[in-house]
Amino acid sequence: MAKGLLVTYALWAVGGPAGLHHLYLGRDSHALLWMLTLGGGGLGWLWEFWKLPSFVAQANRAQGQRQSPRGVTPPLSPIRFAAQVIVGIYFGLVALISLSSMVNFYIVALPLAVGLGVLLVAAVGNQTSDFKNTLVAAFLTSPILYGRPIAILPISVAASITAQKHRRYKALVVSEPFSVRLYRLGLAYLAFTGPLAYSALCNTAATLSYVAETLGSFLNWFSFFPLLGRLMEFVLLLPYRIWRLLMGDTGFNSSYFQEWEKLYEFVHSFQDEKCQLAYQVLGLSEGATNEEIHRSYRELVKVWHPDHNLDQTEEAQRHFLEIQAAYEVLSQPRKPRGSRR
Repeated sequence: MAKGLLVTYALWAVGGPAGLHHLYLGRDSHALLWMLTLGGGGLGWLWEFWKLPSFVAQANRAQGQRQSPRGVTPPLSPIRFAAQVIVGIYFGLVALISLSSMVNFYIVALPLAVGLGVLLVAAVGNQTSDFKNTLVAAFLTSPILYGRPIAILPISVAASITAQKHRRYKALVVSEPFSVRLYRLGLAYLAFTGPLAYSALCNTAATLSYVAETLGSFLNWFSFFPLLGRLMEFVLLLPYRIWRLLMGDTGFNSSYFQEWEKLYEFVHSFQDEKCQLAYQVLGLSEGATNEEIHRSYRELVKVWHPDHNLDQTEEAQRHFLEIQAAYEVLSQPRKPRGSRR
């Protein structure tokens, strides 16, 4: 059945961020991507306004025919590669929030989540990539920066490079009943949102801490690039700003967007509390110089090293770990207190 451009534009306008127009056109991977990212944060949804005619033309090709001649490799797309990296990071952050309590999380769950995010973007449209090689690249990269949230970045980059290297056109367009497609999309959506919803409902306080920790670590990646850091902070509040722009003063009391801004503030307050506690552990006053932090750290490590406290091993181990964690917090680049808004 031929797809109509007018219907596509109507679905794009009504439920574009949820991927309804892609579902109508049979672009299930793209529909799932939009469901999980709300239309690429809204930006991808707006950008698609000019792409819909080409999407409709592609969907109206004869079912069961090859997308492209055999052996032809799709052209390299910097936009697709960047999207793979970003969505891989996004999937990794969601996994970090909802699944980080799992045993061997950084070796199993994290690379799997990042790799699946990269593969989802790779399967958008008439292209796909090699499932096995992409996941292998993600798992082989996972020991890099093991145990730290920043490990998501090299995993996503390695998986994206591999997916681009093995990119190819989809062999055939297979027509399936709508119910089967919807069932498959529903399972994929539940697999992504289920652990996060369970964590939020059954362990709300811990989930908020994970969110703050994860977002704080994510923003710290950009500490050496202030412009990128400010851009990412702007993106975090973008839905709230758009709501205010569209609704004016009547939107200021929206509980959803008030909670969004509270979460944003909580991230920074959480980081400030971590720094204050770290100063206390190292016996320093707030605002100590890097030299003072290094000196105090070296002195306390010598005092509380477990090898030097064999008569009180457990207490020494606890103090030693606290000192290590405090030093890691204070050794990261820090912004001035008033520079975050």
